[in-house]
Amino acid sequence: MKFLLIKILLVISIILLNTEDTSSQIIVDKNGKIKTITEAISIAQDGDEIIVKAGEYKEGNILISKSVKLIAAGEVIIDGEGKTEVLTVTADNVEIKGFTIINAGISYLQENAAIKLEEVINCVVEDNKLINNFFGVYLAKSENCTIRNNEIKSDGKTESSSGNGIHLWYCKNIRIESNNISGHRDGIYLEFVQEALIENNFSEKNLRYGLHFMFSDKCVYSYNQFQKNGAGVAVMYSKNVKMNENTFNDNWGPASYGLLLKDISESSIERNQFRSNTTGIYIEGSGRSKIQNNVFEKNGWAIKLMANSMNNQFERNDFIANSFDVATNSRQNFNTFENNYYSKYKGYDLTKNGIGDVPYRPVKLYSIIVEQQPPSLVLLHSLFIELLDIAESVFPSLTPEALVDNSPSMRRIN
Repeated sequence: MKFLLIKILLVISIILLNTEDTSSQIIVDKNGKIKTITEAISIAQDGDEIIVKAGEYKEGNILISKSVKLIAAGEVIIDGEGKTEVLTVTADNVEIKGFTIINAGISYLQENAAIKLEEVINCVVEDNKLINNFFGVYLAKSENCTIRNNEIKSDGKTESSSGNGIHLWYCKNIRIESNNISGHRDGIYLEFVQEALIENNFSEKNLRYGLHFMFSDKCVYSYNQFQKNGAGVAVMYSKNVKMNENTFNDNWGPASYGLLLKDISESSIERNQFRSNTTGIYIEGSGRSKIQNNVFEKNGWAIKLMANSMNNQFERNDFIANSFDVATNSRQNFNTFENNYYSKYKGYDLTKNGIGDVPYRPVKLYSIIVEQQPPSLVLLHSLFIELLDIAESVFPSLTPEALVDNSPSMRRIN
């Protein structure tokens, strides 16, 4: 019995010895033994932690080819000097935290980034300031990575000389959360991405889109704010996308909108706020999606619905003080409008059930005239236009007769 107990203890000791953490900590200090990040990486082993002390580091393109944690201690600036990419990660399980990374060089041949992750898994980029870079964070063919709580700012003047704040290409299961992005071409860009979660980001004053994604299915973006971008968000050639609890504000311009939906399907746009945009949602070639419980307030056009969009459901939305609630380029309608609130609705509710007794036609004759003759906008709010719209609502001749909300809400829903 005693011999058996000794044997068990010996086995346990061997297991503990084999599982002991052998990682070490490497200190980078301008006044210390190891003076550069490159040198620290060259001597590091997988699992090591590299602590970089305060200072400014100009080392060209730094390659991180080992699974290490790179952590700033104090104000650490890594400067690409406008020439190269700054940090290139090719190893799995890398963490980059707390740095200020500046001046990744503009290139028309290479997509230089402050931080580039290439074909990696389980990497984290967190709590960094990425200032005046061509691209901020660039991920290619990577999985299960997190980009969290970074400040990503640039001062782009033209789309051709600007990169994207966060750029994903051929990635899967990426979390992008709580980042502040401005001054880039697109704030966040996704192409051929699966199952990304984009949450709690603030994307402002980007030249093209606050968020732009193409050919990216099963993605979720929620609780983000898109403000004063060239256009708010563009979702193209995708399906099974959830767009919930976001805010689209002040995206103004002749071809601007809060949200562009082009060739998407089987998606949901729910509980979002669209305020003061040229167009709240522009929908083209999209179908089988639900647009529910959103607020459209003080937009030029709340919704522009093109004829090739079918089988979409518009339910329980609030349309408040928009110049035009709904505009379309067809007299046919293959979508459903039901139980929405319209601030322009003049009907009554004799049954006191909260539903208007008179159906509402949200497409006005004047919206069709404006589409064909934009200078006619000067007649907005004139008595003549009001009379035209009243006559068209009684005897529709140009507006789609089937586009009607038969159960308009008498009160705000959201």
